[in-house]
Amino acid sequence: MQAATASLRLAARASQRGVLTRRLATAAATHAEAHGAAATASPAHKAAPVSLLNVEARWAKLTEEDQAAVHEQLETIQQKDWKELSVDEKKAAYYVAFGPHGPRAPSSLPGDNTKIWLSVGALVGVAALLTIGFRQFTPPPPHTITKEWEEASNQRALEMKLNPITGISSEGYAGKGFVQTK
Repeated sequence: MQAATASLRLAARASQRGVLTRRLATAAATHAEAHGAAATASPAHKAAPVSLLNVEARWAKLTEEDQAAVHEQLETIQQKDWKELSVDEKKAAYYVAFGPHGPRAPSSLPGDNTKIWLSVGALVGVAALLTIGFRQFTPPPPHTITKEWEEASNQRALEMKLNPITGISSEGYAGKGFVQTK
């Protein structure tokens, strides 16, 4: 009984491995078919090559097929000696490889810094206006926060002999006492 169960487990594992390898093989085949189809479609573009003059200015306007055709055209051109390439071909090769498109496209557009500075300035201005507005509607400070009142509080504390050990009434006290305003 145990031998039969063990053989069934082995058979199940083997069939699972077969399915897995078939899945991987199918995925690899579809990937290869997709690239094979693209490779077979490219000779149509090789028949009508795209001009490499001023690729930098025209790159964003080209369709994906034309961009792929330019890329393939540059791959074949770059197999030649670099000294034989024209300046336009070298510029096009550099732009296609390292230009500001795709993942290397700049994340901010020209003029974004100005918009940010103006927005921050506007927000700071609004905050300043709100602060001034709120101060207009707040009540005045209490009369006990004046220097005269605090000095009078010091005199009253000396008369009452408050905190005679370490405070204002102690011998040799050199602190300000209750005076906190400037």
